[in-house]
Amino acid sequence: MAAAGGTWQGWIGAARPGGDVALAVGVIALLAVMLVPLPTLLLDLALAISITSSVLVLMVALFLNRPLEFTAFPTVLLLTTLLRLALNIATTRAILTHGHEGPDAVGHVVAAFGGFLMGGDVLVGMVVFAILLVVNFMVVTKGSGRIAEVAARFSLDAMPGKQMAIDADLSAGAIDEAEARRRRSELEQESAFYGSMDGAAKFVRGDAIAGIIVTFVNLLGGLAIGLGRHGMPLGDAVQTFSVLTVGDGLVSQIPALLVSVAAGIVVTKAGAVGRADQLIALQLIGGPKPLAIAAAASVLMAAMPGMPALPFLALAAGAGALAWARRHAAADAEAAAAPAAAAPPGEEAQAAEALRVDGLRIELGYGLLSLATGEAPRLTEQIRALRRTLAAEMGFVLPSVRVQDNMSLPPEGYALRVKEVEAGTGTLRPPKHLAIDPGGAAAGLAGERCQEPAFGLPAIWIEEERKAEALARGCTVVDAAGVLATHLTEIVRDNMADLLSYAEARRLLDALPEEHRRIVADLVPAQASMGTVQRVLQALLAERVSIRDLPTILEGIQDATAAGARGLPGILGAVRQRLARQITDSVRAPAGHVPVVAIGPDWEAAFQEALVGPPEERQLAMAPSRLSEFVRRLRDVLDNAAAGGEAPVIVCSGAVRAHLRAVVERLRPATPVLAQGEIHARARIRMLGQV
Repeated sequence: MAAAGGTWQGWIGAARPGGDVALAVGVIALLAVMLVPLPTLLLDLALAISITSSVLVLMVALFLNRPLEFTAFPTVLLLTTLLRLALNIATTRAILTHGHEGPDAVGHVVAAFGGFLMGGDVLVGMVVFAILLVVNFMVVTKGSGRIAEVAARFSLDAMPGKQMAIDADLSAGAIDEAEARRRRSELEQESAFYGSMDGAAKFVRGDAIAGIIVTFVNLLGGLAIGLGRHGMPLGDAVQTFSVLTVGDGLVSQIPALLVSVAAGIVVTKAGAVGRADQLIALQLIGGPKPLAIAAAASVLMAAMPGMPALPFLALAAGAGALAWARRHAAADAEAAAAPAAAAPPGEEAQAAEALRVDGLRIELGYGLLSLATGEAPRLTEQIRALRRTLAAEMGFVLPSVRVQDNMSLPPEGYALRVKEVEAGTGTLRPPKHLAIDPGGAAAGLAGERCQEPAFGLPAIWIEEERKAEALARGCTVVDAAGVLATHLTEIVRDNMADLLSYAEARRLLDALPEEHRRIVADLVPAQASMGTVQRVLQALLAERVSIRDLPTILEGIQDATAAGARGLPGILGAVRQRLARQITDSVRAPAGHVPVVAIGPDWEAAFQEALVGPPEERQLAMAPSRLSEFVRRLRDVLDNAAAGGEAPVIVCSGAVRAHLRAVVERLRPATPVLAQGEIHARARIRMLGQV
């Protein structure tokens, strides 16, 4: 019983107004009205619903802020048109069947409308009704349909440009992925809405034409049936069927006129935001000069001979009072804004723009602009992918990337700049693809020989039709946008430390989950300044250590400062030991072991003895000849390891790690240098050699 009761409750809830069952029943009822004769009471009720619903639609259209708030309007237009057509058929059947019995036999609503408009004069009533038909059909309906057609066309034409603007904002970091999805969804809704409105306007126009045809059918058919079948006198037949025809026409045309006006209001709002009353008041009577001129024109009209002076003088007084009030309001606003306008805003904006330094900038020759524009901007897609990859791998949020043209570059050249300083250049050959072949398998391919710009590998630019052949030879094939994105990726990875500004570091801390906010409050600024946290993060990124595990990094800083460490080397060492599991995993070979090249005790002692200065600021002062000998031996060991297919890790004591890293960075920048405490206790180690 409980299940049954729940089922009946669900059906009852679905059948309420606004439920899906109620809508389905309503549509079926509309179709049934066209076939089944209605009693007078139900016909009056249906006509009242038609009039009330049209008033409701008009009010909703008037109070809209944006057209997209009423996306159901095309469907509402279809349903209201179907309702009026069904009622037209029902009233026509009633007029032709029972019209000879008198106006009330068709229903009180039709008789009341017909008697009110006629006012006892058949000719006057018919003329007024004809004018209403012409106004609805020729003016309102036709104008609304034309506006909807133009709006749909312009909306579809503007869609690619708006999509490009969203992609550009996303690639520049101005918006996030969620905001981009919301804007794309809104753009799709806008395009679909205006397209549907274009089609729905045809329903309104067709409804107006059908109303005119039904009017003639009611009048001529009613007269023929009344005179021929029921033997009514000519005067009585004309009086009865003209009242019923005009009444029926008004009952259908007035709701049609209201809905047509609502459609016109919705499509004419275009891109304006705000209710219709606010927009009209702001734009029509918002300025004092038009109001003053209108007041003067009303005074001139009142002075003309034979004109009634009182209405024009009253309008002149009202318009003059509004003009006076608007003038004083504008003067007060200018006085309030005077201090802010002391410096020309244009000059301030130009100065601020000149002072701004782009963190990352891509400059393209004019032949490469298609990579960032057009219907498929591959470069923006690559930048978005790079942003997601860096965030997932390194915990580093890529700052905004500015893409601009540079006419001083070669047509197919590009330049990558980090904080206005050139960090890399290259040449692309779109729409060709770059086949990268470090092993020489592409020797027989036809194309332009070159070097891949990111790693300097031998490559060749090939045509699209040779892509399959290059892949079959074992080459890596990348399009022009992919080549540029790969180069940008390496530039970013090499300069992440410089790109992590104070503001970006602050933003990373602010984005921590709520459960980790306490450690930030305890650490900054009581134990370590925000600048110290930033420098630690920069030092980790400089050696390509991920900062995604921010809570562990902050705990390491807290441990180091609690132990008395004040200099960056001591704090960084404690943090790296905290990240031992992560660092070890990042240098693990595919076979599961960590390939290690150890620094022997003699060289450890030599480095220890060469350190000079205060404990917090020790510097390496080793003799150049001794340092050259160390570099030579280290290079031999690393070359032997590379010949065996290994990418070794240099391991030394924590006291000399930072100084040894400074030496190795100039020899092999990609080779990690770890302290002994930074290798996790459970890691499998494979010793490749010792210096």
